[in-house]
Amino acid sequence: MWKFVLPGLAMIGVTFAFARFSFGLFLPDISKTLGLSENNAGFIGSTAYASYTLALITSSYFIQKWGQVRVIQFAGWSAILGLSGIAFSPNFPILALSTFIAGLGSGWASPAYAQVAGNSLKDKDKDRGNTWMNSGTSFGLIVSGPIALFFTEHWRFSFILFAVIAFVVTIWNTRKIPSKSSQTDGIEQPKWIPSIKKAKFLLLASFITGISSSIFWTFSRSYLTDVHTMSDVESVVFWILMGAAGMGGAAAGGFINKFGLGLSYRLTVTFMMIALAIITIPTGVAIYGSAIFFGITYIFMTGIFIVWATRIFTNFPSMGVGLSFLFLGAGQSIGSFVAGVTIDGISYPFSFILFAVIGLVGLLVPTRISKEVSELDINDKKFSPVHNFQDRQREGTMKF
Repeated sequence: MWKFVLPGLAMIGVTFAFARFSFGLFLPDISKTLGLSENNAGFIGSTAYASYTLALITSSYFIQKWGQVRVIQFAGWSAILGLSGIAFSPNFPILALSTFIAGLGSGWASPAYAQVAGNSLKDKDKDRGNTWMNSGTSFGLIVSGPIALFFTEHWRFSFILFAVIAFVVTIWNTRKIPSKSSQTDGIEQPKWIPSIKKAKFLLLASFITGISSSIFWTFSRSYLTDVHTMSDVESVVFWILMGAAGMGGAAAGGFINKFGLGLSYRLTVTFMMIALAIITIPTGVAIYGSAIFFGITYIFMTGIFIVWATRIFTNFPSMGVGLSFLFLGAGQSIGSFVAGVTIDGISYPFSFILFAVIGLVGLLVPTRISKEVSELDINDKKFSPVHNFQDRQREGTMKF
């Protein structure tokens, strides 16, 4: 399992922690250098989420047409080019274009690795393998935090270093991930509209989570330095702590298997929204507690979405994960822009509390996967290889 999981974990770290989320980590220094307003920052954050969404829309088609390794290479090279562009950005337009390019990689990577897990891992290892690879974001945050700490005023050098790491990880994946996608050869890609209907509750949960989490990724460090007057070192420690806590999200697969999808989802929503609320309390315990809660719950939640998606789309997991993360990214794109507007127009504390309340709406979303939904994927001969009897029985009777 680990020969596939480790390079996948590294690429998820590169495409998410470096190429997408490090903009928020370096935002105060980038803003000072390029003279960005909160509206500018919100717009740039939205471009990264928009490109993530675009990549997710194309991911399943690309995987079917060119295979999982080629799509992983696309993800790696978009990160390399985007991070390099950010490093040399002279102004707001070039920075926005570079973050757009960098954001593509995360949208291609997650569905591709869901397909790798589906094709290459044993059934008993699939949930664990998926959630371990997904935890790469946390490992990436742990790496990016110290880099920001040591080179806090030299953000351009930091992004060059990120690009170099992305290049090494891309080569590693090219050599280790199997190039043949045996499960999808000759299989027709699921249709979009039936797939959306089949996964409607998963997609609604993903969208709500995307909206509520966007403010934390884009503006948490700026909030700490601008409102709580934390030093650069203190705010970077916050970021590192968030990444370290997120490593606990790798346990999502085992937790879901033991306690069920529904309880796992609702507990995670609750603690994530607590994280958004308590960052507004001006005490060290509350602020660092917010980092811990958000770090573990965000990675845990995305792991939940991956497991949820792969249990609905048992034969074409990249489609399910792509759709879930598409709606997650759409929510983040909208949320990041709205957060910039409300922060500029009202205040940071109001905006964080508002987004926490929005996130609590996710508690109302049903999580049960009906027998009819799981059997639909099994019985669709256009894009499904025949499952064995045990798989049919498990998917038809699974309770959450």
